[in-house]
Amino acid sequence: MSGMIKKAIFPAAGLGTRFLPATKASPKEMMPIVDKPMIQYGVEEALACNIQEFIIITGKHKRSIEDHFDSTFELEDKLRKSGKKELLEEINRLNKFSIAYIRQGKALGLGHAILCAKPFVKDEPFAVILSDDIIGSEDTLLKDMIKLYKEVKSPVLALQKVPRSEIHRYGVIDGLKESKGVYKIRDLIEKPLAKDAPSDLAIIGRYILTPDIFDILEKLKPGKGREIQLTDAIRKLLKKRPVYGFLFEGKRYDAGDKLGYLKATVDLALKNPELSSKFRSYILNISKSLKET
Repeated sequence: MSGMIKKAIFPAAGLGTRFLPATKASPKEMMPIVDKPMIQYGVEEALACNIQEFIIITGKHKRSIEDHFDSTFELEDKLRKSGKKELLEEINRLNKFSIAYIRQGKALGLGHAILCAKPFVKDEPFAVILSDDIIGSEDTLLKDMIKLYKEVKSPVLALQKVPRSEIHRYGVIDGLKESKGVYKIRDLIEKPLAKDAPSDLAIIGRYILTPDIFDILEKLKPGKGREIQLTDAIRKLLKKRPVYGFLFEGKRYDAGDKLGYLKATVDLALKNPELSSKFRSYILNISKSLKET
């Protein structure tokens, strides 16, 4: 099995219910954070790791994702004629890599979405990126996970410590610490109650998986929420091979949650060279007004 990670899967067929009514006819993945849709942050993260092949799992009302990563002659021609070179380069970057779109007929869970990519992945290891988990551009989570995969030649899951009050929202691991930031996973539980959680180490939206996960997913029965749970499949994989966790200590935004989305928008706007100065002044004025009331 190759040590190179050439492909990344982006599950994007979910219903986006937490953002209704905004997502009734528009994909959650296309909701903008400052000046980029959510999914583009994940794509850029993968490109920074030299991944050039993308598989996006889509569903109903997701056509705008395909349009976003396609060439647009009229727009490009207008930008070229108006001398907006930087914007033109930004737009052109979005259609320089290979993308396959697979329609997930029914939203049957993350595990089922990944299974849909089997014909394109074949026998290669691959990355999975959940686009509503936004990782700061200054962090190197995916690169670090790929580096660990090359050493252990086994699946690697991204982990982050979360408060016990939020543990029920995540898959959680029981693991043995092997070195700084690296855990050998002994068990996983999908969305446990706080009292049942084996640790405070939650699985977040970055995975490096091996193709033997597909055979397990094909035979897996629905779990929580009557969906094919990826956590359940990885738990079965544990009986056949080691699985590792990599502890992420950088900044992550859960942009699939309204509050997390707002935090990502504010923080990334403050880092945007075009906006940061004026936006910072605006935030300071708001803060001052709140203190005075």
